[in-house]
Amino acid sequence: MHQTTVCLVRAWRVAPWACLGAMLLLVFGLQATVTGGEPASLAPSRVLTRGPLHHWFGYYDKFQFDPTDRYVLSMQVDFEHRSPEPDDVVKVGMIDLADNDRWTELGESRAWNWQQGCMLQWRPGSNTEVLWNDRMGDRFVCHILDVFTGKKRTIPHPVYSVSPDGKSAVTADFRRIQDVRPGYGYAGPADPYAADLAPAQTGLFHVDLETGEAKLIISIQQIAEMGEIPKPDPAVKHYFNHLLYNPDGTRFIALHRWQYPDGSRLTRMITANPDGSDIRIVIPNGYASHFIWRDPHHILSQSRNWLGEDRWANFLFEDKPGGGEVVQIGKDVLDGGGHLLYLPGNEWILNDTYPKTAQRLQTPHLYHVASGRRIDLGHFHLPAEYKGEWRVDTHPRLNRAAEFVCIDAPYRDEGRQLHLIDIRQVLRQQ
Repeated sequence: MHQTTVCLVRAWRVAPWACLGAMLLLVFGLQATVTGGEPASLAPSRVLTRGPLHHWFGYYDKFQFDPTDRYVLSMQVDFEHRSPEPDDVVKVGMIDLADNDRWTELGESRAWNWQQGCMLQWRPGSNTEVLWNDRMGDRFVCHILDVFTGKKRTIPHPVYSVSPDGKSAVTADFRRIQDVRPGYGYAGPADPYAADLAPAQTGLFHVDLETGEAKLIISIQQIAEMGEIPKPDPAVKHYFNHLLYNPDGTRFIALHRWQYPDGSRLTRMITANPDGSDIRIVIPNGYASHFIWRDPHHILSQSRNWLGEDRWANFLFEDKPGGGEVVQIGKDVLDGGGHLLYLPGNEWILNDTYPKTAQRLQTPHLYHVASGRRIDLGHFHLPAEYKGEWRVDTHPRLNRAAEFVCIDAPYRDEGRQLHLIDIRQVLRQQ
C-alpha cells in the first residue's frame, strides 16, 4: 500500500538561527523512489514528526515558522480517511528544531478541515503569538496565544487571512463554505442561509483582532449581482472562499464561487480594499484557482483561456482599475495545478503538483523565473486511500529565511507527517 523508499543519510549543518547562537546539526535523508523514476534533482530532506499520531499544517499562505525559524507549528490528530465531525478535536502545537524536534502542545480546536486545518499560524508582526480558529458552543472563534507567557485571549469571530501588521483579518462564512463545499468549511453550526442562493446577510467580514469587532464588508448578494456571471444559471448557489491580503495590507483577494445543481463550480477572482470598497474583478472568465501575491499590485494565479492557452496554466495578473496586463509564467515548465509561493526577491517560485503517474507522486519544485529552469525537490508518494476531502497535498511552505521548505506528506505506515527540505544548496547553485 505504501511505496518503499531508500534513504541515503547525510549530515547537514543549519546556519545559525537568531535565537540559538550556535550551530545545530540536523540529519537529512535523500529519498529515492524505488518504484518510480529518479528525479532531475533531489534536495536533502528529513521527517520532522512521527506516528502513531498524524501531523500536518495545511495551507501554504501563512507563517508556519516563527521569526527565528526555531519553532514550527503543526496540528496533531489520531485518525485519517474520513471527514471531521463537530466534536472531533485536533491538537495544535509547535516543534522545537533546537531541541530534538520536541513537541509542545499549545491548545486544541473543534473548527478545522483537512486542507487548511484551523488556520493555525504565527501572528504577523509578533515574535511570540500564534492564532487559530476554534468552536465554542455554536460559534466559531479565534484564539490568540503568547506561546511563552501563556497569555491567551479569544475573539468571537474566526479568521481567514490576517493582515501583514497582524492587527486585523478578513474572513468568510465557514458555515456557508461547509454547506456548499465540505472539506473547506467547518463541521458544526449549519448555514442559516442555506436556502438562499445569494444571501445579503453574510459574505466577507473584516475583523479587528484588537477589539474582536467584525463588520460585513461585501455580501454574497452584492458580488452575485456585480458584473457578468459566466454561464449564468438562476439555480446556482454563491459563496466566497480563499482570502489573502497583499504584502502591504492595502488590498485582499477573495474567490467568488458559484455551484451549479450538478455540483460543478466556476470561480471569479476579486480584489478589494480591507473595508470592502473598490472591488475589482481580476479574473472574470470563471477560471481561477491557486494564487499568490507577487507584490502589492500583481497576482500569480492559475487560470485558463488567456493568451491563447486553453489549458490550466500560471498567469501574472496586474491588479488595477479596469484590468491590467496579463503575462503567462513558466509555460510548459511550472506546474499548472500546484500551490504557488514566491521566495523573497521574486526570483524563484515554489510550487508542487497533485499526484502524477501510476505511482501517484507529488513533486514540490522550484522555478527560476529569469532562466525558466525548474528544479524538483523530491517525489512523495500519495497512497490511493488519500483522496478527495482527506487527501494530503504537500502545500510547500517556506521558513522565514527561505532556506527550508516544510511539506505535508504520508510517511511509511505512519500517516501524514511533516517533512523538512533543505533548499540552500539548490539556491546557491543557480
